[in-house]
Amino acid sequence: MRLGLVLALGCVCARAQNGRIEPTDAPSSSASAASAETPQPANALWRRLGRFYRTDWNAAPSTGAPPARRALDAPLDSPPFPSSDWSYGGAPTIGVPDGNVYPLMAALKKENSRTKLYGWVNVSMNGSTSGETNYPITYGFVPNRLVLNQAMLTLERLPDTVQRKHFDWGFHLSGIFGTDYRYTTAKGYFSSQLLEHNRQYGFDPLWQSLDLYFPVKEGLVIRIGRFLAVPGIETQIAPGNLTMTHSLVFSATPSTATGAIASLKLTKQWMVQLGISAGNDAAPWSEDRKPSAIACVNYSTASNHDNLYLCANGINDGRYAYNNVQQYDALWNHRFNAKWNTATEAWFMYERDVPNVAHNVLAPLPPETGANGAFCAAGQRMCTAPEYAAMSYLNYAVNSKLYIGLRSGLVNDKKGQRTGTPGKSTANALYLTKTIGSTVSLRSELRYDRSWDRPAYNNGKTKNQLFFGVDLIYRF
Repeated sequence: MRLGLVLALGCVCARAQNGRIEPTDAPSSSASAASAETPQPANALWRRLGRFYRTDWNAAPSTGAPPARRALDAPLDSPPFPSSDWSYGGAPTIGVPDGNVYPLMAALKKENSRTKLYGWVNVSMNGSTSGETNYPITYGFVPNRLVLNQAMLTLERLPDTVQRKHFDWGFHLSGIFGTDYRYTTAKGYFSSQLLEHNRQYGFDPLWQSLDLYFPVKEGLVIRIGRFLAVPGIETQIAPGNLTMTHSLVFSATPSTATGAIASLKLTKQWMVQLGISAGNDAAPWSEDRKPSAIACVNYSTASNHDNLYLCANGINDGRYAYNNVQQYDALWNHRFNAKWNTATEAWFMYERDVPNVAHNVLAPLPPETGANGAFCAAGQRMCTAPEYAAMSYLNYAVNSKLYIGLRSGLVNDKKGQRTGTPGKSTANALYLTKTIGSTVSLRSELRYDRSWDRPAYNNGKTKNQLFFGVDLIYRF
């Protein structure tokens, strides 16, 4: 929060000079002529930062030719949407150049550097019919107050996947602080903050990976380290999402994996991915590690108006361990025209030998700390806990700075192992996002959640929850 306020103050100071950015501050009467001509480094940095924001917020939409790329034509406009390409996990978008210029890099006069330092601050406020908790809503579980969701800092170098002549490499290092850490925590990565102390705010070293690029076929990237979970429409990082909260569908899925994954672009339309990890949300040194397979296939039509992404994620024996769900995920993206697009996802997951927490068995087995048990049939100490889900986003670009949409989703958590409440739940949300340049996003959302079989909201007191929230993403 402090960092966001400091950046905002620096920007305001830079703008508040009759609409001009001066080269230096006005010298005091005792200052020498040399000091008047040469600004202090700190002042110069803040002036460059302010100049970047001023230019970014007032710039007209670009009409120039986009940077050269080998990939299919981008199906979407960004802004207003978070990304111009259909997203996939495990690798940067192969064949697409890194054209991002970040405020902090501009202030440091390193706009052309391939190694980039950047981040954002994400704060939100909501009003809810629940007074105790908004759970199982994620990224907005604290009701009726202002919270810091994410303060994230990233150091990154993307490999050059546009060229096809030589090997290249990249890396990604990032950490997150805020209330959202509880949704990205993996056992073994400072996990006691959540699993033992249940702290509202915490830190998670979210993503540390090395990318190795080889000019094989249309491009091969091997990612090694801890990285974001591969399948899904939504992502753990705030600027990559269409909405301020996440769907119930996303809420039940794993967040990260630690291991290695290879992404091979066979043609411009086909890509395959194979990987191995220590299991969903488990560090290789944790007691819950399990060698687990990742396998995906990605296909786009020649027009790139349709994209299909199929993944099997975290596949092993499926026996009970921290977040050891076996996930089979299907994602379909479709572009109707320049204004309208949709994204639809469905998945099936299960976990075996989950301890019974339904209080209907003698000598029950205790569930693992921080992991839910299952509501099994009477007399069963353990059971298989399956769940399935589906959702869809419908998006409309009003103009280059504004989009609106509708998200609808269903989760059937048959034994309550993912949400804590067995049965079917639905969630429908209307959302609107306003972008200011490429650095500020204001997102608002009105959503209605219902648990159809038993009370699941406000600590199990009601079947219904109405939620309205707004958030701000400020990039630096």
